[in-house]
Amino acid sequence: MFLGKYPCALHGENRISVPSAIRDQLSGGAFVTQGFERNLLILTAGAFQEIYRRVTSLNMADPLARLLLRLILGSAQALSSESDGHIAIPEDLKNFAGLDEKALLIGQGDYLEVWSPELWNEQEVQLRNAEANTERFSMLTVSTR
Repeated sequence: MFLGKYPCALHGENRISVPSAIRDQLSGGAFVTQGFERNLLILTAGAFQEIYRRVTSLNMADPLARLLLRLILGSAQALSSESDGHIAIPEDLKNFAGLDEKALLIGQGDYLEVWSPELWNEQEVQLRNAEANTERFSMLTVSTR
């Protein structure tokens, strides 16, 4: 399970140094794709296959389903983990997410999000607004049972 926040640097050729705490979880293969905000999603091969199975089971006649397919599958690329613990982010995805010299890997359980520090700071402003969170999340059922 991917948890926590990991600052990392981008090196030449768009390479991100993956922290050792999560490196092993990506050793079985991983995919990167455009996220729903101006971020990227890194999914293990198993998680990507599950997402693939679900989005390809949607009704292709539905324009919204086709948009989702284009968003997720149209920008997806396999990642190869290098022996030195780096992964290379494709140029178009790096540009989409506004990544420069630094990035943040944010654990989301089954996957990681990749954010530019500036855009993540905007997310944190929203996340730290306790009053808004109470209302915004009240219709979701979050339970330990």
